[in-house]
Amino acid sequence: MYREWMGKSTLVSFGEGGIEGYSVRPSPLLRNPRKEAIMVIGDRLRELREGKKLSQGDIEKRTGLLRCYISRVENGHTVPAIETLEKLARALEIPLYQLFYDGDEPPKLPNLLKRKTSDDIAFGSSGKQATYLHKLRKCLSKAGEPDRKLIMVMAQKMANGRNRRASAEA
Repeated sequence: MYREWMGKSTLVSFGEGGIEGYSVRPSPLLRNPRKEAIMVIGDRLRELREGKKLSQGDIEKRTGLLRCYISRVENGHTVPAIETLEKLARALEIPLYQLFYDGDEPPKLPNLLKRKTSDDIAFGSSGKQATYLHKLRKCLSKAGEPDRKLIMVMAQKMANGRNRRASAEA
């Protein structure tokens, strides 16, 4: 596809899926805003392929991608989709992260704050609340359906009353 930028016609490639496959369009101010990332991934793919003594034809056979497409990716002329990167990683017999990282081991994750999971947040997931909830379930299983409905209505009214009081205080 040809685009006109600053009075010059330039060939712009959008990868396998064409322009419809990408939500981001090239900025008219920058000829190719993703060029640096394209070159890095292309260079890395070539380095890994040559390190394993494989030709582009070998990769073509292993992935089903055309050799000319592999060449365009390696030379930075097209942006591979994540699915394509997964195919290339399988063909090179490496984990996907190694396309973006050249160390032997996966990169160490930064020391992130421990987030609470939904299990930690849910009432009755641990501790005294879990014991209380277990006892409550036991009692409710022995009660009849009309009694369970009555208890549910009362619990809902109590919860709504508490929510109203909390919002009035705020």
